[in-house]
Amino acid sequence: MSATYTTKKILVKRRYQFLAFILIILAGGLLVIPKQQKHEGITPEFFVKNMLSTERYITTDVLADRMVNQDPSLLLIDTRTTEEFEKFSLPNAINVPLVQFFEEELNPYLDQNIYDVVLFSNDNFTADEAWLIGNRMGYQRLHVLEGGLNAWFETIIEPEYPKETMSRDAYEQFAFRKAAGKYFGVANDTLEIEPEVEKKPAPKKVVTKPKKKKKMPEGGC
Repeated sequence: MSATYTTKKILVKRRYQFLAFILIILAGGLLVIPKQQKHEGITPEFFVKNMLSTERYITTDVLADRMVNQDPSLLLIDTRTTEEFEKFSLPNAINVPLVQFFEEELNPYLDQNIYDVVLFSNDNFTADEAWLIGNRMGYQRLHVLEGGLNAWFETIIEPEYPKETMSRDAYEQFAFRKAAGKYFGVANDTLEIEPEVEKKPAPKKVVTKPKKKKKMPEGGC
């Protein structure tokens, strides 16, 4: 195991420890801070309960399956910066940086009961923060992509070939991931570690025009 990998793993671990610390402080503060009359949101008790639950997470496999099947109830929101979004993002996602989650113009996207909103970032960190803001304000149907884009690349774009000792389910999962990667326009065997993948446009409905009838020649023998 390289020193770079070990250092990266330590930094990620510390980052999530810091997030857990922030969540505890935030939860404690919400228990004593009175609600604002403008937007009451949910009670602090429910907020803490939702915060500790893992039901908000959606796996890359589930998301890929719904995207491949063109699920119309999906709304993907990239919570990273505009610069990161322009380099690469998931197909048909919209960019709403974390700093904009307090803006009222976003209410039509977040405060609704029609779409399943999937928040994502490079990992869980920024998307989790966005989820916390939305959940405290009482927004429904908010989800977080588990592992973020890092997990997306590791599972859907560059899936690891299963070992011989693994079950048949592991091979079927690999086959699905390989096919999903090709669906999104990625050649899995030639992909670089951090590629700039062109977004695949949504399929358009083709309308065929009726053919004109040929006119019969006038006159005759």
